Amino acid sequence: MPIWGPKLMALLELTDVHASYGSIKALHGISLKVNDGSIVTLLGANGAGKTTTLRAVSGTVKKTGGNVLFDGQLINAKAPEDVARLGIAHVPEGRGTLAQLTVWENLRMGAYIRRDGNGVKQDFERVVSYFPWIGQRREQVAVTLSGGEQQMLAIARALMLRPRLMLLDEPSLGLAPLIVLDIYRIIQAINREQRTTILLVEQNARTALNAADHAYVIEAGHIAVEGSGDELARNESIRKSYLGY
Repeated sequence: MPIWGPKLMALLELTDVHASYGSIKALHGISLKVNDGSIVTLLGANGAGKTTTLRAVSGTVKKTGGNVLFDGQLINAKAPEDVARLGIAHVPEGRGTLAQLTVWENLRMGAYIRRDGNGVKQDFERVVSYFPWIGQRREQVAVTLSGGEQQMLAIARALMLRPRLMLLDEPSLGLAPLIVLDIYRIIQAINREQRTTILLVEQNARTALNAADHAYVIEAGHIAVEGSGDELARNESIRKSYLGY
């Protein structure tokens, strides 16, 4: 069944979204949608506004305008913790693991807003099914993990929220190619098996487009190009002009 098209439900929709850091304008009227059950990627150069777009959704950038709708509800004015309670998990650039806590403690922090103890235990087992090493090393301190393991732990911690929407910022950053392939395999499995909708920011355009149902290219705070992952990957002029390969 297709998961993209005008008649399908947008779980997340941004309309004419502006954002600023002090006097510096980062977004200049971004409009996009993420259909329920899809993987959507934001591509573009450093400083284009990709990370700010995710932050506008999760409530971690305050000076915004326009509309951000999640499941039909306006969420612009909500605090980050209230956005999380709606089922939006944000994995920031740089992984954001709590370095001095253990693997298990990091996972418990991912479920901090939940009160269903049995459900949390079930989700721990679910997380271990995607990342088997976590079950064997739950008492290891996060700072001692490799870069790839820290990225996996950050994704696992987000899953403990049991999110409907996961925001991933540069999941391949600084990782070896084989680790990147493994992480994207897991991301696609989470999307397929849990029906978790995913909006991800990437500079590794080729890998992201291979995974994405739909893609947007951001340039200087504007949407420059959009299309299916396959369309953008096949379009040589777009690849050369915007994606650098």
